Amino acid sequence: MTEFWLISAPGEKTCQQTWDKLMVATTRTNNLSTNNKFNIPDLKVGTLDVLVGLSDELAKLDTFVESVVKKVAQYMADVLEDSRDKVQENLLANGVDLVTYVTRFQWDMAKYPIKQSLKNISEIISKQVTQIDNDLKARASAYNNLKGNLQNLERKNAGSLMTRSLADIVKKEDFVLDSEYLITMLVVVPKTSYADWQKTYETLAEMVVPRSTKLLFEDNDSGLFSVTLFRKAVDDFKHKARENKFTVRDFQYNEEEMKADKEEMTRLSTDKKKQFLTSNEKVSMLFHFHIAGPLVRWLKVNFSEAFIAWIHIKALRVFVESVLRYGLPVNFQAMLLQPNKKNMKKLREVLYDLYKHLDSSAAIIDASMDIPGLNLSQQEYYPYVYYKIDCNLLDFKV
Repeated sequence: MTEFWLISAPGEKTCQQTWDKLMVATTRTNNLSTNNKFNIPDLKVGTLDVLVGLSDELAKLDTFVESVVKKVAQYMADVLEDSRDKVQENLLANGVDLVTYVTRFQWDMAKYPIKQSLKNISEIISKQVTQIDNDLKARASAYNNLKGNLQNLERKNAGSLMTRSLADIVKKEDFVLDSEYLITMLVVVPKTSYADWQKTYETLAEMVVPRSTKLLFEDNDSGLFSVTLFRKAVDDFKHKARENKFTVRDFQYNEEEMKADKEEMTRLSTDKKKQFLTSNEKVSMLFHFHIAGPLVRWLKVNFSEAFIAWIHIKALRVFVESVLRYGLPVNFQAMLLQPNKKNMKKLREVLYDLYKHLDSSAAIIDASMDIPGLNLSQQEYYPYVYYKIDCNLLDFKV
């Protein structure tokens, strides 16, 4: 299970008692969840008005940052293509796996100084993650353009003889060049029609050079033949060839253009390798951070940054909501539960029994219930503070 429930409840005589009660209710006898204390430092409370406004802002920021975290993770999976099973090895937070980071969460004082107001901290996170989102869009666009150009060139150098590039097939000696009267044409002939071609090509137009045809290349279905004729007969030859189901390729031998095509293919292949290694190299090498390409390296670093920011937002939300619900002075215990998948419904019932006294009006309310004046569209409501954290961020099972 990669799903966690981040909850808080007010301190009894001490916060330790609140923790002990939860442990007794959920782990000592019935193994409903694995629990960890979730450490939130002494943040600046500010005024009630600010807290109410911040509660709404943090909800929106939470949704935005989660979407960026998922986008970076998904893009990592897309870039690594066939090696998706290895993606999770690159999705780390502060160098550790996500479950470890969440269960051992410590506030990052350097990134998010607690002397700052809650509003300022949320703005620091918002700016940071917005920058990551903008950078991702720019890098994704550049990478996708490169990948698209390379795929187009690869298509030109693969596929059938009807469409593929002929630059790497033909040679200079296959053509009559620099002749005022003669021209060499290239014709794609189905393999089943080789005999017909040999019998008829000299008669497809009046001025075809006898015995000038030559088979230059074959694929599974067709062969590429050269044939030399007088320039004035080209249109007539093309028309008759089409009638006989022979396809004349529109090709002129130009060494400079062919050289430029080959150089472009090499350049794009090299650029793509710089972004990440080819599939054969990937399997054994890509996941070693020191040799991965800049895009993978950027994704790995910024996934970590975005995920860390996201969990700090969860901490801010728990703090703000706990103060709004339980009042001042600040006295609550934040707790991270990893539910046992088979017992999630039972765990929810146990938590309700444990904390129903906190809000007598709040039976377990489902988000699908329509209650006037209560906005539950994004979040279930319980008598205790509750936020879900799901560390499975990809649309395939990891």
